[in-house]
Amino acid sequence: MDNSLLGIFTKFFTYSSIQAKIIATIIAFILFFVIKKLILRIVYNTTENVKTRYQWHKITSYISFSLISIIIANIWLEGIESIATYLGLVSAGVAIALKEPLTNLTGWLYIIWRSPFDVGDRIQLGHETGDVIDTNLFNFTLMEIGNWVDADDHTGRLIHVPNGLIFTATLANYGKGFKYIWNEMPVLVTFESDWRKAKNILLKIVHENSIIQTKSAEKKFKEAKKVFMLKKPDLEPTVITKVEDSGVELTLRYLCRPDMRRETEHKIWEDILDKFDKYDNIDFAYPTQRRTP
Repeated sequence: MDNSLLGIFTKFFTYSSIQAKIIATIIAFILFFVIKKLILRIVYNTTENVKTRYQWHKITSYISFSLISIIIANIWLEGIESIATYLGLVSAGVAIALKEPLTNLTGWLYIIWRSPFDVGDRIQLGHETGDVIDTNLFNFTLMEIGNWVDADDHTGRLIHVPNGLIFTATLANYGKGFKYIWNEMPVLVTFESDWRKAKNILLKIVHENSIIQTKSAEKKFKEAKKVFMLKKPDLEPTVITKVEDSGVELTLRYLCRPDMRRETEHKIWEDILDKFDKYDNIDFAYPTQRRTP
């Protein structure tokens, strides 16, 4: 009888202890959820900046996840020794079974620490190219550009790239540091055209459409030079002359923002068509065959 009573009391207190742990776990989840929502509401009411809102959303998510994990571990694992024993038993199996997720988690830590790219940057990692729109513990998300779409425009597809790829693939960041790229537009005129006049027209057009980028690039280059060992390039737009089989090629070279390449080409081409249309001695060239009698 005594043994039976002892068993009943033991089961009762064990059951009560489990109930308390479950209630404490639920309270912890609700508490951090409410705190996170209150912080984000304050941020959203304070600023309209999309990047600031995104950063606060990520920061609160990471902090909440970390604190909840610690609290739950303290609730369900009794004492530091129990935690150390538990982690020791689990770590060996995890290291083997979860090799890829651990590599991705390490990649996330590297991205946070070294910041090879940020949300909003346009990058190419391996064969994937796009604008970074989200990062998390195991992968980051790109809004794809290029592929079947010309001039680096968005395709509309989202690409989820494992963070671990940062260690094995070459990363190109279109805007990190200098924040501008050079773009070139070849314009081919016939040998019979007044190519000198055409070149002067193109120089005027490219200067008019890239003057803002050139002024901004001067400032960005000075900032980038503090971090990287850079030799100052020629930031002024120019037109390069070259002879091809079908005519004289005049290549416009100018600076632009990575996400404005197509827009600048569109504006420049419209100006070129309007200007060349005023002159009878300037004609576009195309592949032809010439025969002498």
